[in-house]
Amino acid sequence: MNTPHLEQQSRLHKLGSLRTLWPFIRRHARLLVAWLIALAVSSTATLSLPVAFRQMIDHGFSGMAADAGQINRAFMLLFAVALVLAIATALRFYFVSLLGEKVVADLRDRLYSHLISLDLAFHDHTRSGELVSRLSADSELLRSVIGTSMSVALRSSVTVIGSVIMLFVTSPHLAIYSLVGIPLSVLPIIFGARRLRRVARDSQDRVADANTIASETLGAVRTVQAHGRQDYEQKRFGAALRVSIAAAQRRIRTQSLVTASAITLVFGAIVLVLWLGAHDVIAGRMTTGELGQFVLYALIGGGSIGGLAEVWNDLQRASGGMGRVSELLQETSAILPPEDPHVFSQSFQGEIAFRNVFFHYRGRAGVPALEDFTLHVAAGETVALVGPSGAGKSTVFSLLLRFYDPQAGTIHLDGIDIRELEPNQMRERIALVPQQPTLFATTVADNIRYGRLDADDNAIVDAARAANANGFIGELPDGYASELGERGARLSGGQQQRIAIARALLKNAPILLLDEATSALDAQSESAVQEALENLIHGRTTLVIAHRLATVLKADRIVVMDKGRVVAEGSHAQLIAQNGLYAELARLQFLE
Repeated sequence: MNTPHLEQQSRLHKLGSLRTLWPFIRRHARLLVAWLIALAVSSTATLSLPVAFRQMIDHGFSGMAADAGQINRAFMLLFAVALVLAIATALRFYFVSLLGEKVVADLRDRLYSHLISLDLAFHDHTRSGELVSRLSADSELLRSVIGTSMSVALRSSVTVIGSVIMLFVTSPHLAIYSLVGIPLSVLPIIFGARRLRRVARDSQDRVADANTIASETLGAVRTVQAHGRQDYEQKRFGAALRVSIAAAQRRIRTQSLVTASAITLVFGAIVLVLWLGAHDVIAGRMTTGELGQFVLYALIGGGSIGGLAEVWNDLQRASGGMGRVSELLQETSAILPPEDPHVFSQSFQGEIAFRNVFFHYRGRAGVPALEDFTLHVAAGETVALVGPSGAGKSTVFSLLLRFYDPQAGTIHLDGIDIRELEPNQMRERIALVPQQPTLFATTVADNIRYGRLDADDNAIVDAARAANANGFIGELPDGYASELGERGARLSGGQQQRIAIARALLKNAPILLLDEATSALDAQSESAVQEALENLIHGRTTLVIAHRLATVLKADRIVVMDKGRVVAEGSHAQLIAQNGLYAELARLQFLE
């Protein structure tokens, strides 16, 4: 029984999402005011045209006694109004278009900043292709709303009101007949809006699906080509495009029907009124100029109503896009800095302590990644984490970097709960070298400098030398200025790893997290990098996810993990003697 009421609330809520744009528009108050002034002038000029047209007919073509001066003044008035209209319209277009560009740029900047600040739990469950679609395609919809629809809506509203007033001034009884068409023209808008809003949102979702497939496939193009799946992926993308086109066709068809119905009803009413007006002219109740003036006001009003109908359709479509953007802007990160963060002391040592930590990933409550996990790493100690796949080794790194917060238990650095620390300041004191390094589509120097943004060129070269990367970098076409391509595609796996190691060396953080940093190196490179890492590890707290015996043997302590728990710890010899899980791993993994 409450369905219509709920649907009305839903419509208002979705259109209300466009209010999210107001703070971005308000930032550019000067452009907004300039646009409104130009809009007021152009609307006034538009509403003045019929009066000038009446003067031209009555004094230029009426056949009444009129001197040349009156004719000249009538035509000069018409030209002056047209000139003002042209200039004001050009200025209106310039100001509102520039306003649209700046607002959309601000919105994209705000959305991008918000997305990269959200916690990893959000990104784990959200497709990156969909986020890119919202950042691009949905934002483009809003550009048209501000640059076109908003301007047309306000201009049409002003001209409709002005036209109605002038219709009554010109001929009250004809104006009453004209107004019959206005309520009729609203009917198709009301009935078509509900379906249009639904198909508009569906159309945007289908475009996002196609973009997601393209983004995923292009990001894994090596795998696609290695399996010879180009035709398969092309068919998959083509199918997604066909679905999006079908959704767009439904939206366009609905929008066309709504617009056509509104314009037909409006101009049908105008034709009826003109027929009545023609009889008034014959009867001498109106002059030809007055009828012409009335006709122009009716046309301006009718055209403006048609414009409002079309703008309403655009707003329905844009409200779907803005709704998707608003949903993202309303997402909150589960990892938030404390209101009064603890300030790091100058004597930060890097002591690490996990105390009775329980953690499971979102959507996997029944499968704990860490269960009653306790680990203490003294400042300057090197601890190797070993265990089978899924034991929770990488989760230890993620929690220490505070990508996630545990459901129970605490994690401390130098005796301070990491939830009392500002996350980015804390992460500046931790250097990470992952097993699969992430490189950006920029230069070698910029990729290394990512470890410390204020580093000079000499520091970058020193870090590269220490990571045994200076040699192959010198062989690149432009040396340290060479572009690496997307994800460092122009380098081999071992070279990518050495760039990542150089980045960590440059950061020079007190805590190191190494996910077997030499696993992708050949034997010759590994020897040099191991020496650099030993120098780097000295005096620093280091956690190593170990996959090689050489790494395990050089650790101060070995911690064996299984199913999220610490099941054993000690030296290599002690753990081998226990003949437990470590001994089995050593036989299968380390001693192969």
